[in-house]
Amino acid sequence: MIFIILIVVSLSFAGAGFYLLQKEKTKNLSLQEELHSLKIKHNVVEIKLEEYKKTISQLELKLKDAQTSIDTLMGTLEQETKAKQEALDQVQQLKTDLQQQKGLRVDLETKLQQAQKDAEKTQAQLKEIESQKTELEAKIKELEVQVQQPQTQQQTQAQGVELGTIVVGPEGSSVPGQAASSVSTKQPKEKAVALSLEGKVLVVNKDYNFVVINLGSEDGVNSGDIFALYHNNKYIGDIKVEKIHESMSAADFTSASTKDAVSEGDRAVQKTK
Repeated sequence: MIFIILIVVSLSFAGAGFYLLQKEKTKNLSLQEELHSLKIKHNVVEIKLEEYKKTISQLELKLKDAQTSIDTLMGTLEQETKAKQEALDQVQQLKTDLQQQKGLRVDLETKLQQAQKDAEKTQAQLKEIESQKTELEAKIKELEVQVQQPQTQQQTQAQGVELGTIVVGPEGSSVPGQAASSVSTKQPKEKAVALSLEGKVLVVNKDYNFVVINLGSEDGVNSGDIFALYHNNKYIGDIKVEKIHESMSAADFTSASTKDAVSEGDRAVQKTK
């Protein structure tokens, strides 16, 4: 009985052990399958991780490229902003210059108009001067004719008569004891003494600062000669010969006071050099 019980117990233990063994085998197989599945998943995860790492590396490279592009764009933007500001400054400067040019243009137009008016005025003055010049030349010719007629008459009357030497004083009067006239050709001639020329003022032109006297090249007047002017025997100043004709000369005033004091008919006495 005990033996049977032991056998039954043994069989029970054997059955239980077999059951447990089968269960462990089943569990082991399940665990192995799960482990295999986990390994597969692990491999998949590792593959994905590598892919993610590669993706991250690529993204980092792209990020660096993007950052470089951003930096380049920022630099370009700053340059464009600076260039834009410079362009705005240049536009403002051009506006200022244009405004100045407009002002200068208006000023130049005003000056041009004034210059045109001055030119017209100058042309009118030139015409007036030409007219006065023509009148003066006609008057000078008329005066030359008037001066030459008395000289011709005097030369006609003096033919065949020889005058002695006469020394003239500063006022044109003869000096006693030094004048001796002779009509005889037998007496020896005395050496002539240089005389100061004396004439008179024929024309006074105060607008153009000159006078005309009745002495010319045939009287021995030279360009640059100085004549003293006397008004009512009172010295009033000097004139300087500038232009010479045969029987008259044109002379300029040497001072403004002389121009104010001179009159037609005043005496003109040559100053000795």
